[in-house]
Amino acid sequence: MTGLCVAQFKRTIVSPALAHIGLDGDAAVNLLTGTALVESGLTFVAQVVAGGTGPARGLWQMEPFTHDDIWTTFLSDARLASLRGAVLDLLSRWPSRAAQLPGNLPYACAMARLKYYRAPGPLPAADDAAGQCRYWKSNYNTSLGAGAADSTHVALFQQAIEA
Repeated sequence: MTGLCVAQFKRTIVSPALAHIGLDGDAAVNLLTGTALVESGLTFVAQVVAGGTGPARGLWQMEPFTHDDIWTTFLSDARLASLRGAVLDLLSRWPSRAAQLPGNLPYACAMARLKYYRAPGPLPAADDAAGQCRYWKSNYNTSLGAGAADSTHVALFQQAIEA
């Protein structure tokens, strides 16, 4: 299975999307690039499960419930009007917000970044693949997810760092 070029993806999708919403920096860019690698291999835009597809969508494999929760309980805060406006800039008029996760890569990247932004603690260092992998597992994939903070996943975060 082949996917997108990691270096191009990082440079032309992740970095500009995060800069647009003001939540960029090397640590964030590497974390979001690594997250897409471990979640979808930069290949799948629908969650692959035994017998078909699951609810998660896009290269960051965000579930519609998580997406909607970010809008309902976080971006609805009046103090975040500037951030909300920056995220809205990334949306198109069609299809609906959550339905854009598979095809609107800058928007999906921004939403994944917001999931991390709400997590406790600072982002791991930009060059700490093991730390980024643990942070992903604790705050994005969580204890309920199928992923693991193991050597296979750490290697994907290292690939993101080196891209």
